[in-house]
Order: sequence, then structure tokens, then C-alpha cells
Amino acid sequence: MARKQSDYLAALLSDEAENPAPAPATDSPPVAEAETSPPSPPPARPDRPRGATLLGRETALARLASGEVRQVTQLLLDPARVRIWRGNARLYSHLTEDNCRELIDSIIAEGGQKVPAVVRRVEGDPAHDYEVIAGTRRHFSISWLRAHSYPDMMFVAQVAQLDDEAAFRLADLENRARKDVTDLERARNYAEALGTHYGSHLTRMAERLKLSKGWLSKMIKVAGIPDDIIEAFPSPADVQLKPAYPLAQALDDPNAAAAVRAEAVRLATTQEERRVAGAPPIPGAEVLKRLLDAPRVAVSQPKEDPFTWTTRYGRPALTVQSVNRQGITIRFHAGSGADMETLAMALRDTLEHLERQGMGLQQ
Repeated sequence: MARKQSDYLAALLSDEAENPAPAPATDSPPVAEAETSPPSPPPARPDRPRGATLLGRETALARLASGEVRQVTQLLLDPARVRIWRGNARLYSHLTEDNCRELIDSIIAEGGQKVPAVVRRVEGDPAHDYEVIAGTRRHFSISWLRAHSYPDMMFVAQVAQLDDEAAFRLADLENRARKDVTDLERARNYAEALGTHYGSHLTRMAERLKLSKGWLSKMIKVAGIPDDIIEAFPSPADVQLKPAYPLAQALDDPNAAAAVRAEAVRLATTQEERRVAGAPPIPGAEVLKRLLDAPRVAVSQPKEDPFTWTTRYGRPALTVQSVNRQGITIRFHAGSGADMETLAMALRDTLEHLERQGMGLQQ
């Protein structure tokens, strides 16, 4: 008898989960998509090491579908015919040979991919037959190997029948076992799923994922940190949940947010200069401290004089009188001697200056 999904998920998340069924052999030729009944798990082994649950976790994940185990089919696929499901937390564009090197070497040493990914069939896409629900790094690694001296390497996958919400829960379950999925990736994935799958009902989402509502709320909050502030950090991986939550809260105050954004622009510029020079970046902890201190530092510093654009003759042509949430107030001076073309250039230079200071119209 199929086990209910709630019990099954709990078992998978536990270090003392029941011993999983072994994965089907991957060195056989491609098979037809015939339905197979899920095998009954053998008796549990009390002395099984902690890492032994990984294979069982991923082979068993494909057995979940809408609350009950329904279908498991394993195939050997050309990764070019398999796209990445957009609902997964991991950003495929961030995967490289370097950050997948250990997995690539493991696949080579083992003569192929041993842990199957989880995919589902897609319709209406002539370029793809399946999409990856869990196993994005495996897809990248097999694709890389096929392009680098291993053209016959196949992408091993189990096919599951899942709706989007079930696919999200399955992918999230696997990502919890992965240290290389960043807090920011997971946070933004949760934020998108909240509206897409759960009607923006945080309590319902927390219950479905078996997560603390408070912890999930913090993840959603961190997901709202804008990209121009993330760019101040050496890497998105440095934006971790616990230290980043106060930063997300600070952005709720318009005055504090303006100071944080201005400091983030300065930090991002410095980080880029260091990258170009081959120097080490400013560490994430220091970036976070400077961003959190920015509102206090801005208050303690004397107020700067309004920005004034002067002509080559030293006459003021344009002055910024105020910058606030409603907009920017600019005064054009009579008698500056500037023609229309010069004033247009002055306005452009002024707006670019404000943008660099984190006070532009886009903020």
C-alpha cells in the first residue's frame, strides 16, 4: 500500500529514515516509459551511516505525486532535450565548471551518473521532452561532459507525474539537503512560490512545506532585498538569512533605505574596481556592517550643500534643491549664459550624479 506523502516527506527528512529501495541500474539501454510499481522498502538497518540516505532520498523523491505514490519511470536521456523547470531554486546560469567540478569528477570516476534526477514530461515544446524538477547540477555536469570528450554520457532521470505545487515541494525537499543552494536563492524561490502556488497565504505554505511560519516569513523578507544592494556583496552566497534579515528590515524605513542604497552603490563600485585589479573583495561581513551603519553615519555627517552644475565660466546653471520620495526639484538659473544644449547636458550630468549617490529617480 502506498504511504501518504506527509509521512513519506517526514521520513525522507529524518536522518533515521527507513532504508530506501536501491536505485535501478543506470548502465542498461534506454527503456520505454512503462509504469512501474514502487518497490517495498527492505528492513531498516540501524547502523546505516548518515550519508547513506542521500541515494534513497533522491530515488524516492520521484515517487511522490499529489499526495500519493503514483508512477516511477527511469530513462537515459540526452540533456539537450531536457529543460530546467523555472520553479527550482537553483539558478542554472550560476553553474560553472568550477563550482560543479567535484560532481563532474565523480561522474567520470563512476563511469556515469549514479544518482538519478527527477523530471516530468512537458507538452507543446518542440525543443524539449522533459524538464528537471530536481537535479539541476547533474544536468549541467552531464551537458558539460558531453561537450568535453564524453559525447555518449547520458542524463539519468526518473520521470514523475507532478503538478507545479507538488514539483515545488519535491525540489525544495532536495534543496534542503544541498549546502550549495544559497539562502538568497531559496528565499527568492519561496517568495515566488508564495504567490504562484499558495495564493500569498504564508500559513498555508508553511504547513505544506512543514516549516516554521516565522522562519519562512524571514526568508520572504530577505527575498525582497533588491539587486542593487546585493551587488555590494562579493557574491549572492554571502547574503545569509540570519544576518541579512536586519538589513531587509532597515529598508522599510525610507530615510534609512536611501542611506543604505547610497552606501551599496559605493561598495559595489569598489568591489568592481577590486575585481578588475585582481584584489580580494571586501568581505561579506564587513559589507553588511557598513550597510547597516549607513543610516546612522548619514545622520551624524553634516548636510552637504545642494549639488550645483556650473558652466565653464564658473556661473551656476542648475541647482538640485531637494530629493525625496516624491521626486527631484531642480532650479535652472537665469543669466548663466548656458544655451539649450548646455542645459540639457547639465540636466543629464546632474541625474547621473544623483544616481551614483543612490538618490536617482530609479531608487
